[in-house]
Amino acid sequence: MQKRQLGKDGPKVSAIGLGCWSFAGAYGPTDVQESHATLTKALDLGIDFLDTANVYGAGVSEQVIGAFIKDHPGRFKIATKAGIRRHPETNERGFDNSPEHLRAALEKSLKHLGLDHVELYYIHRREQARPIEDVMETLVRFKDEGKIGGIGFSEIAPHSLRRACAVHPVMAVQSEYSLWSRFPELGMIRACKDLGVAFVPFSPLGRGVFAAKAPDPTTFAKGDFRKNSPRFLEPNFSANMKALEPFKVFAAAKGPTPAALAMAWVLTRGDHLIPIPGTRSVAHLEDDAAGAALTLTPEDLAEIDRLLPPGFAHGDRYSTKQWEGAERYC
Repeated sequence: MQKRQLGKDGPKVSAIGLGCWSFAGAYGPTDVQESHATLTKALDLGIDFLDTANVYGAGVSEQVIGAFIKDHPGRFKIATKAGIRRHPETNERGFDNSPEHLRAALEKSLKHLGLDHVELYYIHRREQARPIEDVMETLVRFKDEGKIGGIGFSEIAPHSLRRACAVHPVMAVQSEYSLWSRFPELGMIRACKDLGVAFVPFSPLGRGVFAAKAPDPTTFAKGDFRKNSPRFLEPNFSANMKALEPFKVFAAAKGPTPAALAMAWVLTRGDHLIPIPGTRSVAHLEDDAAGAALTLTPEDLAEIDRLLPPGFAHGDRYSTKQWEGAERYC
């Protein structure tokens, strides 16, 4: 597995990481054994970068990872996140970037993981009323204390990133990015490159739509994130499956799986991109990792662009409720 660097001065990690939201049941029920098998396969494949968050199953994902790395110390570079708060009675989502909340969340995450330090700590969602400069000062304190190696933000706008970098270097920004979610091309990928920040695409395979076997929304479990996503609701879903079919035919003619080809495409978008496909499946992880070994020619890229031009997807990537907290721009 090739390596890429997390920011200007961060560690080198595998070019493809592993998103661990699935370990908490985001896309259907799972168990610790299945998740640990996926982590074992990640090591076999040379994947050494894990991404999780304190709200993934209210700590379940972190605990699953912590139980595994207890017997595999030092094998993974780990990123986790905080900044989302759930109301204890209504479960309504809000955002809290206060020093008190972030410190308590970090200490709890470290306890779940069984660590005294994580390589990367993200603000999961910005609290808009709180200046990002103040949030950076809190995170710099955590870094100075040795609790985090670098600072990250999820789903922010380029102008917010520039404000943050004026206080202290930012190691990484993550946003959804794939062949069917290309909004970061309107400024964030370039801003990260200009500022020496790693760009970490999550859902680089469109939440499963680039798998050889398409997801079936009628089988989605109650807690599946996609149940309320416009792209997975009719008539959008059927239109999207039809739009993706020529790409899958192209992949079959070339040889790799559609997932591997889609992952290879993401990796061509810049050497500062480190995609983190989320899966709890060993087979799917093997497909994803195979993308790092593919070389796409200019002709391949032109054909992919013809088959799946920017904006081809039917429906928004988030529902109105899911959009809360993510910064829009352009």
